[in-house]
Amino acid sequence: KSFLNHTAYLSCYFPNSQKTDVKDLRVFWQKGAVEVVHEVYYGQEKHDNLSPKYINRTKMDMDKWTLQLLNAGIVDEGQYTCIIQHRDKGSPKVIHTSVCLLHIIANYSQPEIAWLHTGELKPNEYLNLSCSSSGGYPEPKQMTWLISQENTTYRLMRHMNVSQDAVTKLYNVTSKLNITVPTNTLTNISCLLHLGEQLGSLVSVPLGI
Repeated sequence: KSFLNHTAYLSCYFPNSQKTDVKDLRVFWQKGAVEVVHEVYYGQEKHDNLSPKYINRTKMDMDKWTLQLLNAGIVDEGQYTCIIQHRDKGSPKVIHTSVCLLHIIANYSQPEIAWLHTGELKPNEYLNLSCSSSGGYPEPKQMTWLISQENTTYRLMRHMNVSQDAVTKLYNVTSKLNITVPTNTLTNISCLLHLGEQLGSLVSVPLGI
């Protein structure tokens, strides 16, 4: 995983047990089946075959067998294969391959609750709220409303409207809540954006009514 516009580190761990000289190795990174990302040709960086979008964006650490991909973008997501060949009696022989999957993460803004309501709130009328968060990646799982009264909190699931920017590929999400105005008790309403198991959740500032 790598954050958007940061450096991604792709590992091609090669236990060089033979202590093979890098001048006898050709290290070749590709994305998918066709795009050449990086090439170290018998100890020398070689740029002739690179896909244009990777030129001046990659560095190979030959001690750690790790490729650095600078300024990683959403278009860089995908599967990368590293192939190491050894110059063996003239004809190169593949001695190691490894595969890396790159996922890009962009932080969503803190969810924010807005009133879709003008005028005074009266008991037993409806309260209309929306919750929004923007500029994140990948697409979130769901948005949940939390209603807290005294010692009780309950969750409400509502439809989450998702849009993706055509250029940046970042997502914006909104959910709407329509409930009866609570009476005689302090109520806190929050909204929770679930980003997935490993990324956790974001919560809004609670709205007190």
